[in-house]
Amino acid sequence: MTMKKNVFVAAVVAMAAVSSTAGAADMYAQPRLGGYSWTGPYVGANLGYQWGSTTNNGTRPSGFAGGLQAGYNMQRDQFVFGAETDIQLSGAEETFAQWKFSNPWFGTLRARAGVAFNSNFLFYGTFGLAYGGLKAHSTTAGISESKTHIGWTAGVGMEVAIAGNWSAKAEYLYIDLADRAYALTGVSNGLESSLLRLGVNYRF
Repeated sequence: MTMKKNVFVAAVVAMAAVSSTAGAADMYAQPRLGGYSWTGPYVGANLGYQWGSTTNNGTRPSGFAGGLQAGYNMQRDQFVFGAETDIQLSGAEETFAQWKFSNPWFGTLRARAGVAFNSNFLFYGTFGLAYGGLKAHSTTAGISESKTHIGWTAGVGMEVAIAGNWSAKAEYLYIDLADRAYALTGVSNGLESSLLRLGVNYRF
C-alpha cells in the first residue's frame, strides 16, 4: 500500500471516529441544532501521529505528537472563517546509517474556512505558516546540530459540536519545514511530514 493510500485510509478512520463520537453525543447537541453558532474564541488539546521524510537524507522520522491549540471563528450563514494557532511536542525521529534526525517540536499559524452542516457539523480547509525545530545527530561522531525551520502547512478537517461548549475534531495536516544548511551533514536539510490528529475544543 502506497503512502498516499495510507494517508487516505488513516484520514477516513479518523473522520469515522469523530462521526461516531458525534452520533453518541447527539442527544446532548440536539437542543442546539438550528441555533448553534461557531462564532467566538476557543482553546483545546490534540493528540496524533506524525510521519515524514528528511530532505537530502535517508531518514524518515515518525512518532506521536500532541499539543495545544487556540483560535477564533466567525460565522456567516453556513460559512465559517477563522484563524488557529497551535504548538506541538513530537516524538518523530529515525536513525538511518550514521544519521539520526528528529523533530522535537513544531507549531502552526493558520487560516480556516469551512461550511457548517446541520449547524453542529463543520467541514473545513486550512492553510498557513509552519515552524519547528529539526535536530541532526551523527551517531559516529557523537555530535548534534539543531536549527529552527520555517515553512508552510495545509490540510482538511471535520469538527462537531458535542456536549455543552465542547467540540471534537479530526484533522489532517501536511507540514513542510523548508531546507536549511547543516554544517554537520554538509548539505541542506528540511522535513516534509504528515500529521493526523484528534482533538477537543472548549468554546467561550
